[in-house]
Amino acid sequence: MDTFLKIVNAKIITPQRIIREGTVVIKNGLIESVGNKNIEVESATAIDAAGLYLSPGFIDLHIHGGGGADFMDGTEEAFLTIAETHARYGTTALYPTTLTSEKKDLLETLETFESATKKNTNGAQLMGMHLEGPYFAMNQRGAQDPRYIRNPDPAEYKEVIEASSSIKRWSSAPELEGAVAMGRFLRSRGILPAIAHTDAIYEEVVDAFENGYTLATHFYSGMSGVMRRNGYRYAGVIESGYLIDEMDVEVIADGIHLPAPLLKLICKIKGADHIALITDAMRAAGMPEGDSILGGLETGLKVVVDQGVAWLPDRSSFAGSVATADRLVRNMIHLAELTLTDAIKMISLTPARIMSIDDRKGSIAAGKDADLLLFDQDIHIHKTIVKGRVIYSSE
Repeated sequence: MDTFLKIVNAKIITPQRIIREGTVVIKNGLIESVGNKNIEVESATAIDAAGLYLSPGFIDLHIHGGGGADFMDGTEEAFLTIAETHARYGTTALYPTTLTSEKKDLLETLETFESATKKNTNGAQLMGMHLEGPYFAMNQRGAQDPRYIRNPDPAEYKEVIEASSSIKRWSSAPELEGAVAMGRFLRSRGILPAIAHTDAIYEEVVDAFENGYTLATHFYSGMSGVMRRNGYRYAGVIESGYLIDEMDVEVIADGIHLPAPLLKLICKIKGADHIALITDAMRAAGMPEGDSILGGLETGLKVVVDQGVAWLPDRSSFAGSVATADRLVRNMIHLAELTLTDAIKMISLTPARIMSIDDRKGSIAAGKDADLLLFDQDIHIHKTIVKGRVIYSSE
């Protein structure tokens, strides 16, 4: 038997415009129609939006944890806790992200992803794994554990890929020996290679881009800018991200990792079609500030959460964000002075396109999954809907 859900009196956010007093009809978890007429649908459950915004669900490409849990904890409970925590803040789909680790921990996390996905009924959808490391430049490690950082090992990464079909993205430093060949191999398996924690120069980035590395991981963080070597200046990864028009960049828009002027600069040069907003959230997201752990409970690094961000204990570097997706959107509107439609595109349609799921997610359009949000003008989430089912309500 078909099931219908109808949402009326909503300000519907599309990539092109905002439809006032709009109506969306959902059939069996898919969007059936979008418009400004209240269509009669027999036996439909109705939600009166009462003038709230209706947005596509937020898609987080890069997230480590939340609600006191981290994906590197390696338990189903951790995966489900994170998915449910971030659903309260508007995330309807996410890519669980690892940290540099021993191979066995990586394989265990991938195995847990498979089992947790089957039990995830009340949280954001687990779309596939993002492996962050361990193939990084030591000088750009940030909060990544130096004990596990190494160069790409074909035998190792091929074993990991063979062990799981859930890997959708792998972030590495492209200047390392073997990294370009790795990028080609990842692309052959339908996995997105991304540039991260890197000291590459422009020429190396161009080579990497031509071999599949089309996304810059947490732009500005853990990557080279213009540098001098033996007196000569070289463009780094940051300048390369600007110069290569087709390069996508992801941005931690917590308002701390990048201040307003840099957010404005990135938006001015790259535009909403090539920027994805990410939380890069660790386990302390959605939790009180204080001591916490980055990574797994047993093997992770001690950090301190203070003033809305996680720090290494000596305050020498940020250790990940504690942002939630709603905060990202607010910041892009208030700090970067973007329109609501562009800010929403950066956390819905653009990330969907980057991960090649925009045929079914990322915008409110007929035929797509009914992953939707209702929120007010301050981006406070009232309802989170995944495939036509309300999984969170503030009421």
